[in-house]
Amino acid sequence: MKLATWNVNSLGARLPRVLEFLAEHAPDVVLLQETKCDDTAFPSDELVAAGYDEVHHGAGRWAGVAILARRGLGLGDAVAGLPGERRAEEARWIEATVAGMRVASAYVTNGREVGSEWFAEKLTFLDALAARAAAERGSPFVVAGDFNVAREDRDVYDPAAFAGATHVTPEERTRLERVLSEGGLVDAYRHVHPEETQFTWWDYRQGHFHRGMGLRIDYILLGEPLVEGLGECGIARDYRKGQKPSDHAPLVAEVGGV
Repeated sequence: MKLATWNVNSLGARLPRVLEFLAEHAPDVVLLQETKCDDTAFPSDELVAAGYDEVHHGAGRWAGVAILARRGLGLGDAVAGLPGERRAEEARWIEATVAGMRVASAYVTNGREVGSEWFAEKLTFLDALAARAAAERGSPFVVAGDFNVAREDRDVYDPAAFAGATHVTPEERTRLERVLSEGGLVDAYRHVHPEETQFTWWDYRQGHFHRGMGLRIDYILLGEPLVEGLGECGIARDYRKGQKPSDHAPLVAEVGGV
């Protein structure tokens, strides 16, 4: 089973690249974030033509999350919204059952500025996510997406450049670690690559991608029953290149059957 997560930063702008990714990598399940479209504008016909069923939770111009599943795997019991989040209208969480797994696409709020109301909302969202993960502990649960938190300093190109900023504070990191510990989840990329430093996001400005100035803030987190079957997990960096790329690259993992 091949799983992928990708913050596409506007599905309308990135649809050709998404279809290219589906054709090249043939993932079984894809978790999308920042679709930036409402449900009526979601490109269902194009995705169906590519061989995928879909569920989407949209909020118009901002946020938006989706799950794609290869036709025949089954995609059901969809639930939009995370219990305990402060702004459900922002469409940052959707979950469904696919091939015996409960899978969730998460787009954690940026937080903007430490100490702001948006930062407090980010911490609340991560707390709610930890509670949701704890409820699935021991099951074949997958939560993947853009968490807007770099777990460690090695997940940041220059920790000093982020001193006092969001994404790296002890408050954020502690809560992300609670998501893993309380849910019994494993960071798929770090499990497969315990020593490597790679990134999933690069600012569009000043050639940050080509200069290696990125962050690892996108994750595939796996429940215990899926870890034993975890094979390769990698970052599809080529999809950060080319015409009109997202500022994130897809993350892809292979797991054994449920």
